[in-house]
Amino acid sequence: MKLEELKHKKILILGFGREGKDNYLALRKLFPKKILAIADRMELEELPKKIQRSLRFDKKLKLYFGKDYLKALKKYDLIIKTPGIPLKTIKPFLKKGQRMTSQTEIFFDNCPGIIVGVTGTKGKGTTCSLIYKILKRGRLKVHLVGNIGKPVFQILLRAKRNEIFVYELSSHQLQSLKKSPQIAVFLNLYPAHLDFFGSFSEYKKAKENILKWQNNDDFLLYNVDQKILRELAKKSRAKKLPFTLKSKLIYRKRSLYSCYFKGGWIFCQREKIISQKEIPLKGKFNLLNVMAAVLVGKIFTIPVKKIREAIKSFKPLPHRLEFVGKYKGIEFYNDSLATVPQSTIAALEGLGERIESLILGGSETGANFSSLAKKILETKIRNLIFLSPGSGEEIWRAIQKTYRKIKNLKKKKLPKAIFVFPLKKQNSPQSSGVMKEAVKKAYQITTKGKICLLSPASPSFNLFSDYKQRGNLFKKFVKKYGRK
Repeated sequence: MKLEELKHKKILILGFGREGKDNYLALRKLFPKKILAIADRMELEELPKKIQRSLRFDKKLKLYFGKDYLKALKKYDLIIKTPGIPLKTIKPFLKKGQRMTSQTEIFFDNCPGIIVGVTGTKGKGTTCSLIYKILKRGRLKVHLVGNIGKPVFQILLRAKRNEIFVYELSSHQLQSLKKSPQIAVFLNLYPAHLDFFGSFSEYKKAKENILKWQNNDDFLLYNVDQKILRELAKKSRAKKLPFTLKSKLIYRKRSLYSCYFKGGWIFCQREKIISQKEIPLKGKFNLLNVMAAVLVGKIFTIPVKKIREAIKSFKPLPHRLEFVGKYKGIEFYNDSLATVPQSTIAALEGLGERIESLILGGSETGANFSSLAKKILETKIRNLIFLSPGSGEEIWRAIQKTYRKIKNLKKKKLPKAIFVFPLKKQNSPQSSGVMKEAVKKAYQITTKGKICLLSPASPSFNLFSDYKQRGNLFKKFVKKYGRK
């Protein structure tokens, strides 16, 4: 939808979170005298006082806050939806002829510059940040936007043709897109957000939009190690740039570059780019993120020296296999962003044999934990601390089932399982109390010289507001008990 089309529409901003606030401010700049509306399930009084005052001061603004917020939908021609609100929730309140759009869709339809879109079940934030650093080091005009960066509507109002926008794209943002980025990066695809989409096929369908609408002048960078991505790549008409951990890719006329890992080095075609020892990110899975970023650098003809400098100086992002510190001889790592089993498996591979205690579990999503169970039993992990209720019980059942099933695993003992439930009588909030108890247990049972890892393999919403709160509480109590 073009910006000029918005002028004659009755617009409702649905959802007043980070994107919703940006939508309102951008629309008000575009149309100072236009009547706008905002609807959100939270009560207006839950917002900070300053925001409440500014909304009430706007005489051209209608507010629909509270449990009946969706009833306002029928009054408006155009609804700009926040990604986190499921379509199935909204459909009963829509009428014929209404149009639904999103901030991402408006940005894609109007952006004058180049969009580098990055998606995948895991690794998006790290890869976007790496790409941004590489392009910045190459002195290009680049912005980091989307989930990892800033919301894009206000940025769109001042965007220029010579600018590049590195956009972290979630499945929710991709769901309704009818346009793909000029450079699409597809890192991996695993079952996730099944509670939102209902099935893996619907989740996959949303993700496909990053490549579905590409043309012959566009680029698709994808992880060729995954069969599902090899199949999806066939749907794109773009120039295909594969990357792999497994083997050297043979140069083909249709592929400008291939990126691969061999002998401890990342190569692009036959050119050495960077040694694994120089990369400040743990785990082989992060090599794929680095390779994707290298390929984007190559598209923009950034010199290898600059690419290497950007990667070497990169600081790992919080909550992504983040080293918290060494306290009382124990190393603590925060991997709170591990919201799917595959992320926790990657963390176990990245940190290796010294992990003795693993804190995991979160809200239930219907994920399959059998591969994670097998991986845990293959390691030297002695202690499992489950954040319960939720998926902790599911993971433990999967571990017990796998232990009974695989004969060669019976030579070793099952790890010790400790369940930390919310206390009914406690002064602190549930989330704080649960994490406090989990960290306290970790200090009691983890030996010096070993690692304690928080890598939940599940979303956080049964006990925590998000993965950030979960990770921050972990770090808080690690440091608190480490000082005692």
